[in-house]
Amino acid sequence: MAVGLQQGAFHRALRSTDQTRIVWPSRMRRTLAHAMNHPIYLDHAATTPMAPAAIEAMTKLLPVVGNPSSLHAAGRAARRVVEESREEIAAGLGCRPGDVVFTSGGTEADNLALKGVFWARRDADPRRVRILSTTIEHHAVLDPLEWLAKHEGAQVELLPVDRQGRLDVTALRQAVEREPESVALISVMWANNEVGTLQPLDEVVALAQPHGIPVHTDAVQAVGSVPVDFAASGVDLLALSGHKLGGPVGVGALVVRRELSVVPLTHGGGQERDIRSGTLNAAGVAGLAAAVTWSVGHIEEHARRLAALRDRLVAGVQQVVPDAIYNGADDPDQRLPGVAHLKFPGCEGDSLLMLLDARGIACSTGSACQAGVAQPSHVLLAMGCNEEYARSSLRFSLGHASTEADVDALVAAIGPVVERARKAMAVSRT
Repeated sequence: MAVGLQQGAFHRALRSTDQTRIVWPSRMRRTLAHAMNHPIYLDHAATTPMAPAAIEAMTKLLPVVGNPSSLHAAGRAARRVVEESREEIAAGLGCRPGDVVFTSGGTEADNLALKGVFWARRDADPRRVRILSTTIEHHAVLDPLEWLAKHEGAQVELLPVDRQGRLDVTALRQAVEREPESVALISVMWANNEVGTLQPLDEVVALAQPHGIPVHTDAVQAVGSVPVDFAASGVDLLALSGHKLGGPVGVGALVVRRELSVVPLTHGGGQERDIRSGTLNAAGVAGLAAAVTWSVGHIEEHARRLAALRDRLVAGVQQVVPDAIYNGADDPDQRLPGVAHLKFPGCEGDSLLMLLDARGIACSTGSACQAGVAQPSHVLLAMGCNEEYARSSLRFSLGHASTEADVDALVAAIGPVVERARKAMAVSRT
């Protein structure tokens, strides 16, 4: 976003920050308000606005110099910020501070988990070359798995899901029991990023633990939306990303049991337990910690409010477009509270997205990481939908800034938009 402000105005805003509020120049306040209020933003699963607590924590530290690895006073002060943030995140996620390894985000965390554990497990026992995962994982998991299969000899098995997007646990059990000593690790996401279905991680862990198989979960969509307790879940590795839960872009973490061996992807200064080298972003880490604490502290109220908005959205859309079909878990307790994924028969999802965007409403046809790629959702295909079905669906995702007015604006716009999209498709087929 180009705000058109001189650098001096921005730095004056930083210098005027105290512990209770952030004072922005009036022109910047107007620009930020416009960006927040227009368009109507229904794509929080892609990225969500920073929480005020995270903005405050990060902004206070941006002008402060200090490398957390340096031994002088400035470095020690930065290190204190990092370690206090690590403790704060651990308290919010139910893990030990030493389990938290900071990364640049969820994608790096997933890559580090999959590649690092595969290499370590295979080095310890050459038989361990199988990786079990699901067909509906985010590409931050699927693409590293494809790379490991192509370049490292991994035998990747993607297990099926049902029509609601839930892992077939029987298929997982059969895959594990067929040859458990050859399984390097299992990776199952906590919650699907497109349709919002929660996965049966307790059953996954129950199958893996007797054989000593580590379990990794991509919890990027789950943290801050549903209760996440690392220790109670029994998983061994958990990935999260700051910008999905009200923190800054470019910072995340891999929560990994200290007892688990992980081969690093990068080598350098030996930071983060020698697992992830690189100078830590102290301000970003503080913003992530503040976002985790804020989101976890409000999670019950947040989930109730988002579920009510989601149900209002689905009911309103289906009243205007009666043949719209809800995609995902039937049980509201088995899906993310803020995700509504709907099929609109006779429409192209991309056309609907652009027509809504022209009316100032932002949504998605699926993962933001696949934006601009004209292909059907791999998640819907894995759920048994055909290509036409997969191409005619939209994801509306809600967050802490969402309101009833946002939902009502979508409901008011969706009827004319669907009608126009159907006419366009009918013309294209003649």
